[in-house]
Amino acid sequence: MSKIFVDACKGKATPYTPVWMMRQAGRYLPEYKKVRADVGSFLNLCHNPQKAKEVTIQPLDIVGVDAAILFSDILVVPNEMGMKLRFVEGEGPKFDNPIKDQDDLQRLITGKEAADKLSYVYETIKLLKKELEKRDDDIALIGFAGAPWTVSTYMIEGQGSKTYNLSKKMIYKKPKLLHKILQKTTDVTKLYLSNQIKAGADVVQIFDSWASAIEPSKYDEFSWSYMIQIADYIKENHPDTPVILFPKSVPLFIPKVYGNFDVFGVDWSTNMAYAKKHLGDRYVLQGNMEPCRLYSKKQTTKCVEKIQKIMGSSRHIFNLGHGILPDVPVENAIHFVKECQRVSKK
Repeated sequence: MSKIFVDACKGKATPYTPVWMMRQAGRYLPEYKKVRADVGSFLNLCHNPQKAKEVTIQPLDIVGVDAAILFSDILVVPNEMGMKLRFVEGEGPKFDNPIKDQDDLQRLITGKEAADKLSYVYETIKLLKKELEKRDDDIALIGFAGAPWTVSTYMIEGQGSKTYNLSKKMIYKKPKLLHKILQKTTDVTKLYLSNQIKAGADVVQIFDSWASAIEPSKYDEFSWSYMIQIADYIKENHPDTPVILFPKSVPLFIPKVYGNFDVFGVDWSTNMAYAKKHLGDRYVLQGNMEPCRLYSKKQTTKCVEKIQKIMGSSRHIFNLGHGILPDVPVENAIHFVKECQRVSKK
């Protein structure tokens, strides 16, 4: 059966514009919170294929989205490269031994060895594929990974950052070392996403959540070019699998976007008409409602109608312009999905 989301990614005609939400399997759902509490920690949930499958499916049944996105985390990649990951309550992810120099880089596990250690992710995808096929519907499964730059910031900073000063210092003082870090991360990510596709992912998305930390003149060199390396690898080895690239908050780079991929994710701070003008003839566009609009049904409807007016019959996928927040009422998320489907029905 043709999947509406996959068709939309390929720019084909669909009965309405499909919709999903970044972070749709997560903390805003009471059902998710229960599963998370049962397994004891976020990382335990990522490592438990049966439970990860369960929370991936939840937003399909509860919210009514048109695609499922694998439940995992972008930091499982550096964790399996040998950097011990832990999540601290109230603080987020931590790496105790961040990368500072060539010696730190040398201790990383790379290539196929690191990608093979992510077997629990592939098992989750296989379980999800069986579940979705059993339902006999057209729900697509999205696999994902973090962009090398975004992942590397955690590897260098040792945690999340507001200034990214250690990572950005490396751009200007140790660019060769940073390129080596980015390349090693890229090489693992290529194989990781390829293995996700082999396990059953219909589409893959690369998240560059911290794209805006790089000044525009350096963005291609230290992030986009590595994302395109990954996209090229996927297209060479899995030519029928759509690739979505989502760089957050890089409007100045949009006129310069290039590469062999299918869908460009537009963040909420970027004007949708601007993205359409520069990219709409080359890529399907995804996005881009401001996530905080979900606090108001009225404001959600207003924004959805505006986006639909801009995009019209152009190739488009509805989504938020970043992830859904944990205190959004579930009924408001349901309202968003229904409104997207309503305004775009052909």
